[in-house]
Amino acid sequence: MAFNSREYEWADVTLILGGRDLIGIRAIKYTEKIEREPVYGKGRFPHAIQSGNASYEGEIALLQSEYEALVASAKGKSILSLSLDCEVAYGNPIELNALVTDRLVGIRFTEAPKEISQGDKFMEITIPFIALNIKNQT
Repeated sequence: MAFNSREYEWADVTLILGGRDLIGIRAIKYTEKIEREPVYGKGRFPHAIQSGNASYEGEIALLQSEYEALVASAKGKSILSLSLDCEVAYGNPIELNALVTDRLVGIRFTEAPKEISQGDKFMEITIPFIALNIKNQT
């Protein structure tokens, strides 16, 4: 019997943003949230939990060269003017041909920061975003 204890790792991740395979990607983080609120009636304990609006947000950390390619794709405008779809694919460590893919729909960046400090060997730029939806396409 073969034993495989391999887990997902950074080398298994592929990120396609606006149709481009990003090679200068340093990190990706995204989350799905929903508003929840307890409903109270008689007594001090909640009787139910109600749900409200869903939201999707995250951040992408890029090398400056990848960031500048995003700026160039904005055609003279800020990256804040871009609306892009993003696919994040994770190689399956158990079955080599299977992928877990999340599609982030309608990404809009909320900030366009740049920062570098003395002694840095490269610039890493973290860009926060919101999205319309996150769909798991496994």
